[in-house]
Amino acid sequence: MTTLKEGEKAPYFEGINQDGKKITSDDFKGKKLILYFYPKDNTSGCTAEACSLNDGYSSLAGKGFEVVGVSPDSASSHAKFIAKYNLSFNLIADTDKKILETYGVWAEKKMYGRTYMGVVRTTFIIDGDGTIRKIITKVNTKDHAQQILDILNH
Repeated sequence: MTTLKEGEKAPYFEGINQDGKKITSDDFKGKKLILYFYPKDNTSGCTAEACSLNDGYSSLAGKGFEVVGVSPDSASSHAKFIAKYNLSFNLIADTDKKILETYGVWAEKKMYGRTYMGVVRTTFIIDGDGTIRKIITKVNTKDHAQQILDILNH
């Protein structure tokens, strides 16, 4: 569970996208950002979330937002995922989990009585000045773009 709070500055991040290109939080100075963290490419919930954000991408872009996804998958996994679903935004390969840990979304999870470390699905809405405007911890994977738009419209 993240210890970051709404109203705080979003931590610096840098990582490699699906094309092997370095992306940092500095690339988004003066721009608004939807930074979402998800467990794994090509799983049902993560695919639903990515496709929802892709379907709502023009609406989010119309409000001045860039969308970036982060998971521990490799750049090549991200490239295949983007190609398969024709995604319009960058995915960062955080294989060393530095960004996940910085944002507090790499945490102990439990499933079927088993405890393990994994990504806690979380979305950060970040303003153009780098301030965290909203943290979504209860992500509606099937309708995530609309969930974000509803928050932005209030």
